Amino acid sequence: MTVESKTGYKRLKPKKTLGEILDVAIEFEQTARDFYAALVPKVSKQLRYLVEELAEEEQRHFDLFSEVRARPDLESRIGEMVETPASDARFTDCVHLPELGDEPDDQAVLQYALGREQAAIEQYSALAKTTPAGPIRDLFIFLADEETQHKNELEKIYYEVVHSGGV
Repeated sequence: MTVESKTGYKRLKPKKTLGEILDVAIEFEQTARDFYAALVPKVSKQLRYLVEELAEEEQRHFDLFSEVRARPDLESRIGEMVETPASDARFTDCVHLPELGDEPDDQAVLQYALGREQAAIEQYSALAKTTPAGPIRDLFIFLADEETQHKNELEKIYYEVVHSGGV
């Protein structure tokens, strides 16, 4: 390998195509949706409504990413290279789900949900900064804001459940 090609490799290594990033985001949202949907009958009645809402939110995000990924007018943009955020590894790791058992603890469910929200905030915020202007960047901005709102709501619920004797 020549010095020039090694340098080119180093420049490309920290980048991914928008298509690759969207594919991981779609999988992230899909696995979360499926996880929360399967968790609904297992959680306490106190958290059931929340887990149902989380499954619905993840479905909406899955649909948004899928629609953007399939848009013919964005086909040329899908191949564009963007900087891979530092948060990418943590975000990608969230595709692997924990085993919470048949009767998951409310606190464990909330901690997991908070961790996923934080990973999504970091990833979507970073991508919003590095993605070229347009509909894909707008989607990352929207989702970073939405995930921040979700995390704030989850933190309130976590405080109520954990510090009010709910767990």
